[in-house]
Amino acid sequence: MVPAVLAVIGLLLVTTARLAHGTDLRADRLSELTDLINTEQRQADEVAAQVERLRDQVEAATASGSDPEDAELQQRIQEVGAAAGMDEVVGPGLTVTLDDAPIPSDGIPDGYAVDDYVVHQQDLQGVVNALWAGGAQALQMMDQRIISTSAVRCVGNTLILKGRVYAPPYTVTAVGPVDRMQRALDASPGVGVYRQYSELIGLGYDVETLDPATVVAYEGSLDLRYARGSS
Repeated sequence: MVPAVLAVIGLLLVTTARLAHGTDLRADRLSELTDLINTEQRQADEVAAQVERLRDQVEAATASGSDPEDAELQQRIQEVGAAAGMDEVVGPGLTVTLDDAPIPSDGIPDGYAVDDYVVHQQDLQGVVNALWAGGAQALQMMDQRIISTSAVRCVGNTLILKGRVYAPPYTVTAVGPVDRMQRALDASPGVGVYRQYSELIGLGYDVETLDPATVVAYEGSLDLRYARGSS
């Protein structure tokens, strides 16, 4: 029985080595998510560049028309574009910066976990919601415009926004009534919890007033994607 068992074990080891191609299977699986994110980001950048080229072509074709109806249509396009976030916005505003807390050199204190030292999706959403509630006219997270269909997603301590990956510190810039937006941040329960952890363990939280602040134009599709269930 011993030779038979040893033969089976040897066969399993050889099969595992062939499947791994001489690499660590666990390392390969851990790298799959990173590779997928990098691929999606490259594709998103290519699509964004294509959208920008098409937009330039449409603007050039529209501007070349001398028909009064074309001019009226151009005016309507500009009005709709501004409302949809397709135009840059400049004015008084502020920038909120969130950052991970440093891990203590002597270890994490009792009662806390590693997750407590990381900026989470709900923290960013809390800031965005508070700024909207405070009357923000336009919002930008990192280098991208935030509109009604924008989705903020975090994987670990990285932010994924429209297929692009960002690392902390995270910035949210808003153009609007500065005093109202500041009061909304102070009154937000979600932001309040984050600020408590900021005082306790050092999560980064900074609000800077800007005059002027600049929020970039939205670049991307305005189409909604949704799933349809079968009946």
